[in-house]
Amino acid sequence: MKTWIRGAIVVGALALPLGGCFTTTLNHGHVIPSERVRDIQVGSSREQVELLLGSPSTVSRLNGEAYYYISQTTETTAFLSPDVVERRVVSIYFDEDGFVRDTGYYSLEDGKVIDVLTRKTRTGGSDYGFLTQILRGAKNPSLNL
Repeated sequence: MKTWIRGAIVVGALALPLGGCFTTTLNHGHVIPSERVRDIQVGSSREQVELLLGSPSTVSRLNGEAYYYISQTTETTAFLSPDVVERRVVSIYFDEDGFVRDTGYYSLEDGKVIDVLTRKTRTGGSDYGFLTQILRGAKNPSLNL
C-alpha cells in the first residue's frame, strides 16, 4: 500500500511541471473559411460582401475602395513568447460604382517583417552625413527658387 502511495506521489510530482507545457492556440480577427471567399464573385455588391463576410477589419479608400478581413493565429507554449503560426488577409477590391472588381488572399509568407517598436522609417537622407547632404543638394538642386 505504501508503494502505491509513493508511486502516486512520484507520478504527481513529475506531472506537475509538465502541466505548464501545454500549447495554447489563440485566434484573433476575422477567421473566414475559404469557401466563403470563393462565394464572392466579381460584380457582387458591397452589401452582398458584408452579408457573406461581415463587416471588415479595416477599409481603404486609396485607388477605389477595398475591404480587408484580417486574422492571425498564435500559439503559446508554457511561459515562452507567442509564435505567429498563421496570418491571413482577405482583400475585396471595389470599383467606383461599389461592385467587386477583384479579390486577394494573402498569408504570412506574403507579408514583410516591420519593426513596430522603433517607429522609425529609414530614409535615403539618413545614409549620408550633414556635409555630404549639403554637397549633394548643391550638385542636384531639387527646389526651383
